[in-house]
Amino acid sequence: MVDYSIFQLISIHIIESLVGTVVVYFLFKKLYERSGKKLYLNPLLIVPVVIGLFLVTMQIPYETYQEGSQYISIMLQPATVAFAVPLYKFRHVVKEYAIPLVVVIGLGCAVAFLGSMGIAELFGLSPELVHSIAPRSVTTPLAIAASNTIGGNPTITAILVIATGLIGMIMTTMLVKQAHIHNRLLKGMLYGISAHGTGTAKAYEDGPKTGAIASLTMIIMGIFTTIMAPIVSYVSVLF
Repeated sequence: MVDYSIFQLISIHIIESLVGTVVVYFLFKKLYERSGKKLYLNPLLIVPVVIGLFLVTMQIPYETYQEGSQYISIMLQPATVAFAVPLYKFRHVVKEYAIPLVVVIGLGCAVAFLGSMGIAELFGLSPELVHSIAPRSVTTPLAIAASNTIGGNPTITAILVIATGLIGMIMTTMLVKQAHIHNRLLKGMLYGISAHGTGTAKAYEDGPKTGAIASLTMIIMGIFTTIMAPIVSYVSVLF
């Protein structure tokens, strides 16, 4: 005989996790907008902390929360594809600055990827950790794929991608403000290189043109990283 109470309990956890996350996000988004978009009230920073504290306080296993919240993560894929719309709208900008974009983003990707590996090696971390850290500067799906290719731990990589996105967004926002950077092409590239998806979301607050450039930057960073990963993997095997 089927115990329907188990299914009911599971479905309740899924609904609570999904709805709770969405509600908390929109509450803090409203607060963020009413505050004049103060950086420290950005929902991308506050919501994970609030949810984490709630799970720890209520002693709710992360696996239980993940049952429902995973559907939000799944939505990240079509949301990323949707970035193509403003990118198409500003395609004339992309054509005009194609060479500078590719060169600068390529250098940014190389510094992020190889620099991370170099620093990790300098601190004597294990090869698995070194390879897990390397692809941290691109969006999660591509970072995980690159991590698998070079022998990293996808879970560690995913955590580092989130941390990189949040820290990169904070640092870039501060840099843009302190250096009085008004050029939208430059701002879009900075956000896309330093903070991938999180930075792109922040870039759209500045305007669709800045967001489109950040989207393109994030995409090219991902392409360069996925190309670089197997090359690094092959070279590491030789040496």
